[in-house]
Amino acid sequence: MEWYLAKLVYRFQPNTINGTVHFEEQIRLVEAEDDLHAFHKAQQIGTQEECHLEDDSTGNIHWHFIDVTELLKLQQMMDGAEVLSQSYKTTEPEVYQKNIRLKAGYLLANCTEQFLQSR
Repeated sequence: MEWYLAKLVYRFQPNTINGTVHFEEQIRLVEAEDDLHAFHKAQQIGTQEECHLEDDSTGNIHWHFIDVTELLKLQQMMDGAEVLSQSYKTTEPEVYQKNIRLKAGYLLANCTEQFLQSR
């Protein structure tokens, strides 16, 4: 088994006046047999964590998983390695999501190609 860092992207939209949509990119640690399995495992994690939140100040928020956009195979566990989460705000969420889907499609194609070549 190998260790990977996977970037998962989520979308959420709090009830705000300007209609800004928020995106969050999370870096997750995933253990898997190879790149393809790491990609699918990261997708499962993202899907399982979709939820609806209720807050008195913001109202209902739907936390929606978009896709996995990056995988990095760790050669060894590194002391002090940084794992981060970043948030983005945009008034053009369709453009942002289109770019996420393109990155995810490219990543899946590469993982599948590597998997097929290794067999």
